[in-house]
Amino acid sequence: MGRMNQSEGVVSRRSSFSVVETLDRLEKALQAKGVQVFARVDHSGEAHRAGLHMNPCQLLIFGNPKGGTPVMVAAPTAAIDLPLKALAWQDDAGQVWLSWNDPEYIRRRFEVPEELMRPLAGVVPLLESVLG
Repeated sequence: MGRMNQSEGVVSRRSSFSVVETLDRLEKALQAKGVQVFARVDHSGEAHRAGLHMNPCQLLIFGNPKGGTPVMVAAPTAAIDLPLKALAWQDDAGQVWLSWNDPEYIRRRFEVPEELMRPLAGVVPLLESVLG
């Protein structure tokens, strides 16, 4: 699976689908697992409405209070990175990527016990499964 080297703590994988279809697929997969989708932010749509150009870019915010709450109780500032997010975006060459915060990076960043991060880390295979 294609990888892109980006900022520390951000994982990016190639998607075989458009930005919209990538997040549609992810949203369905999350809902099938009982994970709540809180919001979808259309960054590029908002840019276009403001008269600016931006390649397709949308953010999905999702989570499960049973998984995220113990992390935030242990490290309240971890709430800045929670709920989890997945960013679908298209680069200048037309390739679509799905990016997310690496759960291990969140664990180290906020010094969260490893056992509390397991439920959040469990979403990574689901993210990768929607890429085609």
